[in-house]
Amino acid sequence: MEKQHSGHIEQTLIYTGKLFRMFIFQGDWKVLPMAAIIAGLVTYVIGSTLFVTMRGTLVGTFALSCICIWNGCFNSIQSVCRERPIVKREHRAGLHMSSYIFAHMIYQAFVCLCQTLIVIALLLSFRVHLPAASHVTGNVVFDLGITMFLTAYAADMLALFVSSIVRNTTVAMTIMPFIMIFQLVFSGGFFSLTGAALKVTDFAVSKWGLNAMCAVGEYNTLPNDIVITAINNMDTSKIKINSDMAEKLEIDADDLSESVSDTLGELTGYLKEPEKKEALAKKFGEMSHVENYESEPDNIISCWLIIVFWTIIYAAAAVIALEFIDKDKR
Repeated sequence: MEKQHSGHIEQTLIYTGKLFRMFIFQGDWKVLPMAAIIAGLVTYVIGSTLFVTMRGTLVGTFALSCICIWNGCFNSIQSVCRERPIVKREHRAGLHMSSYIFAHMIYQAFVCLCQTLIVIALLLSFRVHLPAASHVTGNVVFDLGITMFLTAYAADMLALFVSSIVRNTTVAMTIMPFIMIFQLVFSGGFFSLTGAALKVTDFAVSKWGLNAMCAVGEYNTLPNDIVITAINNMDTSKIKINSDMAEKLEIDADDLSESVSDTLGELTGYLKEPEKKEALAKKFGEMSHVENYESEPDNIISCWLIIVFWTIIYAAAAVIALEFIDKDKR
């Protein structure tokens, strides 16, 4: 780095400009239409039940988390490693790694913001049902948008850190699926985890993004139609009670099977009435309360702050890793 550009601010501006030129002239803008295609497909599939039922909201917010994690990781996983020899040479000439990473942070924030706006626009264009109330900003679209942006940006910084420590793009792209799998498996909501595995979820950005999205979507106020769907899909004529169970109850197995079948048949008929079905789903919803998804401002803001914390950790780790780039003999 030339002496006339030795200041941190000057170097940050130079590299920020370089990244935006690459965005325009070297095809880095292609991440935006790719994000639009992925978001469009996912929204088409989950749009009818998102923020309508508990099951639809959990599946839908998990899918949105997948989009955010994918976008963030793909944005920056090759950013540093593809120009590692150049970075190493310029570091020896006076490049401040903090300026270099901060330039990437500014640029990646712009990219993540554009991708978030695209996803929000698609949700609105598909007329996805959104909660009427906002619990933080006064606008539920802003609440959801902030959550998605922070989740994507944190994943972006995680990928930037990985890009700072790997040797080349091939290694980076090999590692990326493992990053995504970890984030999605340990999101803490979609998969049932217990014990040590449950504690690991605290280290996954996806958990806090999913929690915040469910809270914004008022998950705990929604009807739970899982049991109702299961009953409606059940073939009551094929119900057979185990003879050992019937023996313990001192009831004839065939009589018990017939009794259970008749009861479920009556319940299925009861559920054919929309008003009764809705009332029962709402009752099941009240019984399925999840504390992590509570729609309280403090809960949502807490999730946002944790995501910001991990974002800072990943960015700082990237700076530290690149400070030792001169000692890298690879």
